[in-house]
Amino acid sequence: MGDPDVLEMVQEEERISNREAEYIFGMNESLSSRETSFLISEEPASAKRFNLFLKRRLLFKKDEQSKDSIFFRDGIRQIDFVLSYVDDLKKEADPKAERRKEFEQNLRKTGLELEIEDKRNSEDGKTYFVKIHAPWEVLVTYAEVLGIKMPIKESDIPLPENIPFSCMLEPLKLPKNVKHPHPEYFTAQFTRHRQELFLIEDKSSFFPSSSRNRIVYYILSRCPFGVEDGKKKFGIERLLTSNTYSSAYPLHDGQYWKPSEPPNPVNERYTLCQNWARFSYFYKEQPLDLIRDYYGEKIGMYFVFLGFYTEMLSFAAVVGLACFIYGLLSMDNNSSSTEICDPKIGGQIIMCPLCDLVCDYWRLNTTCLASKISHLFDNESTVFFAIFMGIWVTLFLEFWKQRQARMEYEWDLVDFEEEQQQLQLRPEFEAMCKHRKINAVTKEMEPYMPLYSRLPWYFLSGATVTLWMALVIACMVAVIVYRLSVFATFASFMESEASFKHVKSFLTPQITTSLSGSCLNFIVILILNFFYEKISAWITKMEIPRTYQEYESSLTLKMFLFQFVNFYSSCFYVAFFKGKFVGYPGKYTYLFNVWRSEECDPGGCLIELTTQLTIIMTGKQIFGNIKEAIYPMVLNWWRRRKARTNSEKLYSRWEQDHDLETFGSLGLFYEYLETVIQFGFVTLFVASFPLAPLLALLNNIIEIRVDAWKLTTQYRRPVAAKAHSIGVWQDILYGMAVLSVATNAFIVAFTSDIIPRLVYYYAYSKDATAPMKGYVNDSLSTFLIADFPNHTAPWEKRDFTTCRYRDYRYPPDHDQKYFHNMQYWHVLAAKMTFIIVMEHVVFLVKFLLAWMIPDVPKDVLERIKREKLMTIKILHDFELNKLKENLRANSSELAKEVLIQENKTQLAKSTV
Repeated sequence: MGDPDVLEMVQEEERISNREAEYIFGMNESLSSRETSFLISEEPASAKRFNLFLKRRLLFKKDEQSKDSIFFRDGIRQIDFVLSYVDDLKKEADPKAERRKEFEQNLRKTGLELEIEDKRNSEDGKTYFVKIHAPWEVLVTYAEVLGIKMPIKESDIPLPENIPFSCMLEPLKLPKNVKHPHPEYFTAQFTRHRQELFLIEDKSSFFPSSSRNRIVYYILSRCPFGVEDGKKKFGIERLLTSNTYSSAYPLHDGQYWKPSEPPNPVNERYTLCQNWARFSYFYKEQPLDLIRDYYGEKIGMYFVFLGFYTEMLSFAAVVGLACFIYGLLSMDNNSSSTEICDPKIGGQIIMCPLCDLVCDYWRLNTTCLASKISHLFDNESTVFFAIFMGIWVTLFLEFWKQRQARMEYEWDLVDFEEEQQQLQLRPEFEAMCKHRKINAVTKEMEPYMPLYSRLPWYFLSGATVTLWMALVIACMVAVIVYRLSVFATFASFMESEASFKHVKSFLTPQITTSLSGSCLNFIVILILNFFYEKISAWITKMEIPRTYQEYESSLTLKMFLFQFVNFYSSCFYVAFFKGKFVGYPGKYTYLFNVWRSEECDPGGCLIELTTQLTIIMTGKQIFGNIKEAIYPMVLNWWRRRKARTNSEKLYSRWEQDHDLETFGSLGLFYEYLETVIQFGFVTLFVASFPLAPLLALLNNIIEIRVDAWKLTTQYRRPVAAKAHSIGVWQDILYGMAVLSVATNAFIVAFTSDIIPRLVYYYAYSKDATAPMKGYVNDSLSTFLIADFPNHTAPWEKRDFTTCRYRDYRYPPDHDQKYFHNMQYWHVLAAKMTFIIVMEHVVFLVKFLLAWMIPDVPKDVLERIKREKLMTIKILHDFELNKLKENLRANSSELAKEVLIQENKTQLAKSTV
């Protein structure tokens, strides 16, 4: 048999699957399934030589095809989705194989086209890949079902005019072809019967890749694969849960480090990597339209929110930095720290011991440096900044509503309805249901679970969340006990060691205990957070939520409540409880009747709250960014190593994406949660740390690029999904904004030293030229050393008779000794008055701003009305023209019939 004859037979023979080829010939090489069937299995030497020639020829053709190809073998049909699985050859009657066979047959019945890559062609030699292509007929059918809006005419609405001084912002802008990859269009919901209405230039590129993979996923999530236990089973999610398929994902456009080569379409992944995922572009705006086109509106909306939040943080950061600089410049002129540092004033004031027995008396001027540092954050600007942040958070939320409305218009989400996938029944819910009832909307029978069946799980869920919150509180108490128990050790050790005398001026026992306690608390927070994430996901599954939306809402509530308590409990303790219930020398309060309650520094607890907030907030942000960057990179490296290669250049496009980390359905959930927790740090305790917005700003600048980098390079491409807002997180932000007004008012009143200083300035000052002179002495009460109980007095006897402590109490020689004096009640009344006034002022301004700022900008409303009007007009004109054409066609047909009848009549007459 000659070579031309064989090649002619090869071209004419139908393609068989690689699995059949393996069964027939047992070959190990990667050959084209179309041509392998003609290899001769048992022939003499000449036939073997021909087999070797044909194998080499096929291998050459295989290598000739680009590994970056996102097409079927024909190079025409684009791969829209990929399924992968590992076949278990040990099980003869594997139910998974039957499910896959049924599922793939049903996919073909829906119109999808499938192409299977045999495991011999994969890098690990074990994984099969099912490539899926949605032809035009399928795309137009399901685009109509999903209500996808497509362009009908280029928009004639002029772009908004440039704001003044916009030329100064040119370095921050991206090229126009990147920022706006497509012109603005008037759009309408796609209808396959009106295809002529839409601007279809090329059917292969009319639907963007995000819409294509969304359509395919919609089909996959509804495709049946058999009947088990009398119930119809369907959906790719159930097959993934049962490990029938190991993964399901859409393909990236190509490599992220180089543009695609023809015939592949434009590599949007490369464009995103070059203009968005580069850290050197940290100062540039984001290509939001390109993000939306590639990843879908849901992920796009997250980056819009993160970018807008970062922009607004820049204003708060500037004001916070100005307040910090004011504190820095006024540090040397602060009368309180000047008196504390003065050897003739602070050096002569003997303070009572800070712990029982082992702690000695100490001089006030030993806290000189701490008082100066405290003034950085506890000064007149603190009140201004607390009020400013109360107004800032309102402006942020109101302007965000406007920005969200603008994005809804620009991204065609104005008439958006909830994503169908989110409302779809979860396979786990269906599997656990034994009852069925008629759905009030669809009028179809669907699985139903009575409330009594779920109540035990609800109780278990509530008890578990409560238990873990109690565990957080217990850990916080354990850290407090640590601080109380080691304080005496630090104090005695630093007093006895001569080597510490040089650092005692800035590393006091209070500061040392506070720093070590804050670091320990941060480590405990991370450990608890790690375990609770696993437990909360398990508990939520046990509740058996009906839909994916219910699942996400339930998980959101659990995770946010826990993380709120976990991250903020220590800050609430320092801000509102530490030093407030100490008692006084001779009658201190004790924790568990063992450890004496913690006292604040003579300058107040604000500096300690600042320390706590700085360590937890900064540590969380650094740890989070390192984890987000390194974790997926290490996992991907390990997968490539297991696949016997470390270079993406050596294997196919679908295998490269298969070896990437999965973003997952909860990927965005954790991103939002991280941002909302940071928002809490910025707003709830910002009066104690005006640099918090600056730290958040710097973190978010890095966060945007880290998230962009990992999505573009380290994760599989997520399935595109629609979302017109940030969902339940917006309600959480509103709640935290209201709470922040109260917390900051209480911090200024009870944690800061502002109110006592103001009371002294206006009511108790005796020096008109220097009103704050004598404030330190006035804020300290006197205690008679002889009144110390034996079990609390220091071991060593001293030659002085009194010591001082921070409080407003009567002296030992007064009839009501050690009871609160009148100044205490004046200060308390001033604090409560300040809280009431500040809250009412800030809330009044918040409500006024919310009323004055419309939720939807005026120009956006006009654009929406204009587009609706134009869309109706275009549809009307289209239908009218179609009707005219039909009438014209009908009239011409009628004229022909009349003419034929007349001719027949004339012919009949002539014949007669």
